Parts: sequence; C-alpha cells; structure tokens
Amino acid sequence: MAGLDLTHRPRRLRRTDWTRRLVRENVLTTGDLIWPIFIIEGEKRREPVGSMPLVERMSVDEAVRAAAHAQALGIPALALFPNTDPALRDETGSEAQNENNLVARACRAISKHAPGIGLMTDVALDPYTSHGHDGLMRGEEILNDETVQALVGQALNQARAGCDIIAPSDMMDGRIGAIRAALDHEGFEHVQIMAYAAKYASAFYGPFRDAVGSGGLLRGDKRTYQMDPGNSDEALREVRLDLEQGADMVMVKPGMPYLDICRRVKDTFGAPTFAYQVSGEYSMIMAAVERGWLDHEKAMLESLIAFKRAGCDGVLTYFAPFVAEKLAKSA
Repeated sequence: MAGLDLTHRPRRLRRTDWTRRLVRENVLTTGDLIWPIFIIEGEKRREPVGSMPLVERMSVDEAVRAAAHAQALGIPALALFPNTDPALRDETGSEAQNENNLVARACRAISKHAPGIGLMTDVALDPYTSHGHDGLMRGEEILNDETVQALVGQALNQARAGCDIIAPSDMMDGRIGAIRAALDHEGFEHVQIMAYAAKYASAFYGPFRDAVGSGGLLRGDKRTYQMDPGNSDEALREVRLDLEQGADMVMVKPGMPYLDICRRVKDTFGAPTFAYQVSGEYSMIMAAVERGWLDHEKAMLESLIAFKRAGCDGVLTYFAPFVAEKLAKSA
C-alpha cells in the first residue's frame, strides 16, 4: 500500500506461539514465588478469610500439609503470619517473645515434616499488640528505639525456632542493623534478612488485617512509620540504609501500585529485590473474577509477570499455589 514504510515488521515476532516464547524478555517460574499463609490455633482447622476468596487460615498441622504441597510444586519458601488469640494480645506484644507462639510452633513443625522449604517470618508487633500497631506506644506516639529492642527479641525467638529468613516489616529506624548484630552474636549468621525496606502506608492492607485479626484493633493509622505514598526518592534512602545495615534482600510493599519503586530499587542497587502483592491487590482481582469481569488465570499471571518486568527477583503472592499448579501443567 502506497505510503507505508514496512521495512520493519515487529508483528513477525508475535505471529506464532513458538516465536513469542523464543523472544520473551521475562518469564515467571515457580522459583519466583513466596507463598504467604495464615496460622491459627487448633488441629485440623482451615477457615476461610472472608475478604480473600480461596485463602484460608490454617492450624499448624494443616500448615505442614500446605508446606509439603508447596514443596511438591517447587515453591521455594513460605511466609508465616499468625492470627493471635485476642486474649494473648497486650500493649507490648509480649506474645511475640513466647517460644511456643504460633509462628514458633509452625516453624518447628514444618522444618521437621517438610524439610527443604524456606521459612520466612514476619518481625513486627502488630499481630501481637492490643492496639494493632507495629511498635510499642507511649500515649499516641510509636516508640522507635524501645520497639527495636522488642523486635530483636522477636527475631531471635524466630531464629531459634528454625526460620530461614527474618523479614522485619515494622519500618522502625535502625532495626536491620540491630537484628543482624543480634543474630550474628547468637550464632545465627546463616539466617537471612529480607527487609521490608520500602513499605508504604497503604489502603491495600485491609484484607490482611482481617486475616490476622488486627483490623478492628488499630488505633489511628501507621503514617508516622510507614512511608508516604507520594514519595519515591525516600524509598531509595530507606533501601540504602537497610542494605548498609546488613539486609540480604529488600522488599517493596505494596506491589503493583509501586512498580516504579521496584524498578528504581533494582536499577540503583542491583540487590535481590522482591515485591509483596498484598491482600488488597489479590482481593481486587478475585472480586472481579467472582463477578465474571476478569479471567482468573490470565489476570493472575499477567499481574505477576509485571513484577518480573519491573525488575523483581521474586514476589510474595497469595496466588502462589494456583500459579505453581498452572506452571506445572504447562511445563
């Protein structure tokens, strides 16, 4: 046709499935996945999380079964989050130090019955406090240095229980260096740290708080310690500090609304970079799926490849078992 310059025809490389696979720039594998699971008391218990379709809270024995299933699918690691009995919550989050708390028992049980899968544990006080905050409080103020001391004790408790990755999500200043020093001092130099380095004060955490039972407890908000969603340069400063203090890996949270942060972090530091596809992201997709507005499989996979394209080495996602099953079938 006159006037067309067809010297270059990019569509040639999109014409067939085999060509598209041959030139694909980013690929999602089961090795990119960390599966967050919620732990509850009891035995042989699974209960649905109302705001997160297909996600369940599990008793420790059921978490062991989930770990074995994840291992069979090739998922490298689980991230454990407790739903703590309200009777065990207090102003200081003292249950976090209990060597027989839910997370500690789950770590020991999974390590015994499903060895070889990585265990990542959250370090923050919000699953244990009666006020729902990640740190200790004096009046309405979240105390930084006193909280760091409590977080060190929590991290050591989890390391003694057999976790492989300590993941501080609290956003207190200086906690990575303090935790790294304490781990090394007690002979846990092999335990890794994945820092929630750029964690934003986001509206997308609601279903998670429902899952761990802290949503109705929160007094005020978390904007004095979690990051302002309008900031990008600040994220780089936070990541730099955490890496300098000994973090092995860094995380951006939430995920999809902050893909630009993922890209900047990876390009700037080149360190292992992860994102958390948080509960609100998951639930938005699943709500649309339930209404027939989105295709479950396609939306799930497309949302996750976005993280790879943005430079992430992996992603924490509640879609992990579904994705792994899909990838296994198509292998």
